[in-house]
Amino acid sequence: MLKRAFDLSAALVGLVLLAPLLLALALWIKLDSPGPVLFRQERVGRGGRLFRIHKFRTMVDDPAGSGLPLTVGQDARITRAGRFLRRYRLDELPQLIDVLRGQMSLVGPRPEVPRYVALYPEHLRDKLLSVRPGLTDPASLAHLDESERLGRASDPERTYVEEILPAKLRLSAQYVDHARLATDVRVLWRTLCRVWAGR
Repeated sequence: MLKRAFDLSAALVGLVLLAPLLLALALWIKLDSPGPVLFRQERVGRGGRLFRIHKFRTMVDDPAGSGLPLTVGQDARITRAGRFLRRYRLDELPQLIDVLRGQMSLVGPRPEVPRYVALYPEHLRDKLLSVRPGLTDPASLAHLDESERLGRASDPERTYVEEILPAKLRLSAQYVDHARLATDVRVLWRTLCRVWAGR
């Protein structure tokens, strides 16, 4: 309950304080390329329930949803505004809405698409889906260079499934085992420092 209270208060304050920035970013996205301001994608949440995550759109509008659900290196689908948003993780800010709605937490295992959750080992799947997914977690911080690494791979999805995903699952499981409010505060602080550094 303490974690949920912290999530609610921080997300609400964050949305209020960041409202001018969010509006400016939304206008930039709209002027930069045709399409909606927000990108919504089905992810797997707590208890295996599906929800649609909110993010600022950073790629060209693709109603058909073609292509892999991965961003690989200098992906040609990324817009000019999108490159800036991704560098500073500003595209993730609308997920504060998902935190308010109770579908996400500020800190927790990042929510995956069903395609990759289906590949989780059963014991890890049950553990990771026992908590709300988060905006950030230790696994996300350890793999901030994921897109660049996939861009160098001859088979990006295979590299993700066989190398990156297992490593992220192990770190996320460790977080779930030892999660405390103090842990969340430290992860949030590390995330902010990395974001400000543009890494």
